[in-house]
Amino acid sequence: MKISVLAQNLHGSEIIKIAGEINELKKQGQNIANLTIGDFDADIYPIPAELRDGIIDAYNHNQTNYPPADGMLSLRESVSSFLNRTLGLDYAANQILISGGSRPLIYSTYLALVDPGDKVVFPTPSWNNNHYCDLTGAEAVLVETRPENNFMPTAEEIRPHLKGATLLALCSPLNPTGTMFDKKDLEEICDLVIAENKSRSADEKPLYLLYDQIYSQLTFGEYKHYDPVTLRPELKDYTVFIDGGSKCFAATGVRVGWGFGPAFIINNMKAIVGHMGAWSPKAEQVAMAEYLKNDDFVNGYLDTLKDRIQASLNNLHQGFQQLKSEGFAVDSIEPMGAIYLTINLDYTGKTTPDGKVLENSADVNFYLIKEAGVAFVPFSAFGTGEEVTWFRASVGATTLEDIEQMTPRIREALAKLK
Repeated sequence: MKISVLAQNLHGSEIIKIAGEINELKKQGQNIANLTIGDFDADIYPIPAELRDGIIDAYNHNQTNYPPADGMLSLRESVSSFLNRTLGLDYAANQILISGGSRPLIYSTYLALVDPGDKVVFPTPSWNNNHYCDLTGAEAVLVETRPENNFMPTAEEIRPHLKGATLLALCSPLNPTGTMFDKKDLEEICDLVIAENKSRSADEKPLYLLYDQIYSQLTFGEYKHYDPVTLRPELKDYTVFIDGGSKCFAATGVRVGWGFGPAFIINNMKAIVGHMGAWSPKAEQVAMAEYLKNDDFVNGYLDTLKDRIQASLNNLHQGFQQLKSEGFAVDSIEPMGAIYLTINLDYTGKTTPDGKVLENSADVNFYLIKEAGVAFVPFSAFGTGEEVTWFRASVGATTLEDIEQMTPRIREALAKLK
């Protein structure tokens, strides 16, 4: 039986594959601390009570028919005001598109801007850009990043790849690392995009910038979120933002995302999302529109959520730093934002007690799943090579108490390797 070339070549989610292995072990009675999925356990991190009650009320008032293709006007206006108050970004309702989470927004950005064969430049590790290139037939240009720069791309790393490119895809705070651009590094990248566009003729497609800031409200301590348009206003005509309520309100299943950018791009994305049928449910839109208006509700929830997430990330970071001080070949990068910690487990080539050689990062991961009851995601799931020994740890579905109990188990499992 023949199927499409796209279907034959498209790879499934490596994270979901790991989750399947974990679920099998759980069925066998094993207790696994799952730090793989970039999600929240709703029993640990429920959505804001006011948002939940608003959704219920909207269903009780029969808000169950099709919403407008670009989203409820009340929500787009509410998002417009929210962006202005929280980030200083000035976007009108007609420059905002609502969809069922951020994925349709990213995909529709690709479909609206990228033709088959066009170059798309993005750093590795990063989330799903390789798959969106596969879906659109784009030429993926992977920019390898370094732990010395917290796995954030620099202008010098990006510079050689921009000539002739159609899209530069960036994310901050970054999934999978939880690290962020500082002001200087992002300014230098913005200047590259501006210079590249000035070098192109009027009949050439410009270089566009996709900026995923879905975690922008989840930053810790002195770390501050920066965006291209605030730093360089002349990029406003070339930048599409990806954002939404999924992460900052622990509302991944509520499915309310918002993208914003130039009206001519957003209008084309609207048609694409409409043909996908990727609308956000109407009742959830009605409730989110009201919720975003109340700064007391929003700020109170965010303060509590950020404190709890940061406590879990800090505890995990401190545990790995303790192991490092004891001579184990591990490391971690201080948490900056999102729900992720970047950790290093440099144990490829080691041998397990039963004689198996850990040949790559996936082997190291599955060894820890079985021996320590802890599951991470290798950076190879985010576009790097399997030889890279860095991993993503996601804390949204695990309690602080569970995290506190991980370090001794990891220590014991690593000590068995030869």
